[in-house]
Formats: sequence, C-alpha cells, structure tokens
Amino acid sequence: MAKRTVTKSDLVDMLADKTKMSKKAAKEAVDSLIGSFTDALKKGASVQLTGFGTFEVRTRKARIGVKPGTKTHIKIPATKYAAFKAGKNLKEAVRR
Repeated sequence: MAKRTVTKSDLVDMLADKTKMSKKAAKEAVDSLIGSFTDALKKGASVQLTGFGTFEVRTRKARIGVKPGTKTHIKIPATKYAAFKAGKNLKEAVRR
C-alpha cells in the first residue's frame, strides 16, 4: 500500500461528500475547527476528541547542544510544542 498524504483540501472534499455540504461551507467548517483547536492550544488548554485523540501543548526543557560545524556548546532554550496522543479507537483502527 502506497503512503499518501491527506491535505486540507482533501479533508474539505471528504467533508463535503459525506455531509452533502457545499465545498465552500465545508472549507469554512474545516477552517473554523482548525482555528478553534489553535486558539485552545494557544491558551494552554488541550483538545480531546473522545475515541480519536488529544491535542496538547508540551514543554521541551532547556538543554545544552553541540553546534555541528564548530563543535562548540550552545544553550538551547526551553520551547513549547503541539503534540498529539492517539485515542484507543484510532489506535485500534490503524492496527487493522
């Protein structure tokens, strides 16, 4: 089975087909959903979709790294990043 990436445009098309919405309405729905997720994550909240998974913000600790070209040590500051943890139903669906 060849790997394929599903794009935002593909999601819009799938939503429009499954719900019989216009593509314009489906695009607005997808954009609204993504915007809502982004706003919640910016505020430090997690987004939990039961059975699918949870989107959350995690923090990576500050650390010392090595600059590849010069081998000098550099300080890498702490950073926040978005993470996804798959839910039980999604894990089971992918295993099949």
